[in-house]
Amino acid sequence: MNKYVWTGVLIFLPCLLVSGEEKFLTPSVHLTDRNGIAMRGFLSENRTYYFPVSLGEMSPWLIAAAVAAEDKRFYEHSGVDTQAILRAWWQNVSSGEVVSGASTITQQLVRALEPRPKTFMGKMREAWQAQSWEKNHTKEEILEDYFNRVEFGNLTQGVESAAQFYFGVNASDLSLAQAAFLVGIIKSPTRYNPLKYLVRAHKRRDYVLRRMKEEKWIDEEMYRLALEEPIVLRAAPRPFEAPHFAQFLRSLLPENSARVRSTLDKNIQLYAEQVVKNHIQKLQEENVTNAAVIVIENATGAVLAYVGSADFQNEKNNGQVDGVRALRQPGSSLKPFVYGLAFEQGILTPADLLADEDTFFEGGFRPRNYDETFHGLVSARTALACSYNVPAVKVAEQVGVSTLLARLNKAGLTELSREADFYGLGLSLGNGEVQLLHLANAYAALARGGIYKPLVLSWEPFIQLPGKPQRVLSEDAAYLVSHILKDNQARGASFGLNSPLAVPFEMAAKTGTSKDYKDNWVFGYTPRWTIGVWVGNFDASPMRKVSGVTGAGPILHDLAVFLQAQVPSPAFSVPSGITSARVCTRSGKLAGPACAHTQEEVFITGHLPEKCDGKHQAVTLQTKIISPTQNDVYQVDPSVAKGLQKMVWQTTCDSEKCTWVLDGKKQKSTACRIWWPLVVGKHHLAVSCNGQQDSISFEVLP
Repeated sequence: MNKYVWTGVLIFLPCLLVSGEEKFLTPSVHLTDRNGIAMRGFLSENRTYYFPVSLGEMSPWLIAAAVAAEDKRFYEHSGVDTQAILRAWWQNVSSGEVVSGASTITQQLVRALEPRPKTFMGKMREAWQAQSWEKNHTKEEILEDYFNRVEFGNLTQGVESAAQFYFGVNASDLSLAQAAFLVGIIKSPTRYNPLKYLVRAHKRRDYVLRRMKEEKWIDEEMYRLALEEPIVLRAAPRPFEAPHFAQFLRSLLPENSARVRSTLDKNIQLYAEQVVKNHIQKLQEENVTNAAVIVIENATGAVLAYVGSADFQNEKNNGQVDGVRALRQPGSSLKPFVYGLAFEQGILTPADLLADEDTFFEGGFRPRNYDETFHGLVSARTALACSYNVPAVKVAEQVGVSTLLARLNKAGLTELSREADFYGLGLSLGNGEVQLLHLANAYAALARGGIYKPLVLSWEPFIQLPGKPQRVLSEDAAYLVSHILKDNQARGASFGLNSPLAVPFEMAAKTGTSKDYKDNWVFGYTPRWTIGVWVGNFDASPMRKVSGVTGAGPILHDLAVFLQAQVPSPAFSVPSGITSARVCTRSGKLAGPACAHTQEEVFITGHLPEKCDGKHQAVTLQTKIISPTQNDVYQVDPSVAKGLQKMVWQTTCDSEKCTWVLDGKKQKSTACRIWWPLVVGKHHLAVSCNGQQDSISFEVLP
């Protein structure tokens, strides 16, 4: 007897009992920006894009098309259509091959839920399970599960995913022709793949429409209009934006999250990514391969942009490493918190003078400045704005390392988890390791007037990083820090007046460069937003003397100007506890009648200095040559023009006039800081200032 005869007979025999329990499928994660613009899609556990929706969110034409083309007695049978089985059996027997199938919508559903080989036993189990399913579910529930579980090719599972991918619409908005087109694909997603076999898929659609007319789901006019409707495929590309952020957020989502509205702004995100790529390309010759950026909305703590590397796909430069969360040394970027604490405690004002001179601290710690020189007496404003190291360490010594560490932890830098003695005073210069994610948010706390808020990554569902809103610095102290960091004149001595930190609106900014140029940082903030930038190499190789202002600075500048145009921020408002007064720049005290050099300064009310008595020499440092230092050795570079090779002479003297004598010959310049063209030989240099003298010896090799 023919095998098809056996199939027809045995299909009605009792078979192994199989329960029809639904297996839950975790939906794909569909990530959008704050405005609902697609950013990223993650595959379901079936390795498909799967976005389940209710039957009410599907076009009614889908039901009509599926019933007409796939299972015209759907509302009559109990899971298995015996009439269809006999018809298919007879057609297959007559032709000697399989030319017709008889699977109902319910059978197709259980097959989608639990794929099995197309064997005799497999079909028997499928039939029994379909009948079991019908007993425990309504027809509407079966249709809803069916349209959500069947596949439509090209990694699309369910009509919502298919409608969005092929037509760029939701399943509820499908037209009659579009619904028939999608139902046509169900028969064989491979054979009727519209991206490969569009003509074949069109013919299948026409068949579905004809069946709908024959079954009187549509009339002749509707049939004709649907045939004439052009099928325009969008074949929408699957977005792959903000890959580091998307992966980070996905790891924090609750189970079964499907549609996720993040806090990102796609326009800002894409611009930040492009700025990073452009500037890293310019720095390739300086051995710079990567950068990371985060942008924060201060009011809410929401992340507006998150760039983990210059190129996620670049395996050579470890592009999949997330630089926003990587642990790196912050360099000088912790100094604002050192000064902020000192202002809050009342042990320092922006006008106080600090000695930037060669100093040994406890344990033999001997910090030096980025420019390898010392600058004598400088105001706290200048010391912070210019990022001088010795003054910062002196202030940290007064504040106390334990106090500083506790406050940094409170501001979210919990990765600084060792005891205070482990870091020592070097903590003020960034000898610990922190994440850009956390340090940028600490700067956002300064922007909020000293209020820390946990970062928010998505609105729906609401995903907020651990922590609680709290004050980490007084409003007045935070304002003093911000007032200094936005002062382009104050930082001019170190960075120049036209550095990347200079922008045409109020923005506080601070750089940081770690030891051996392995990391450089810059942070910029306004009352409305905060930007954090890290530049370096994920393999920890040093850059070629690229500092925060030259490496990270240009990225900050371009992004800040763009951001201000997109999200304009007002100027910093002055708290009620702030007082301005004129001070004597020679003493750091309130200006008196005898003070010729004065400037306006801001103070916390109640923490103003005393009035200057005019005896400015009382605070004058001992005259000392701080550059070059004793027995320094320099060498002429034959590849560089001689006229361009110079060294700096500088003294601690705060006078406007110094007398320099080189090898017994008085020099013409009377400035206390001059550039001297290199001359080969051994030299003796002396200086006189304020009635005091100092001298050193140095050598220039050919």
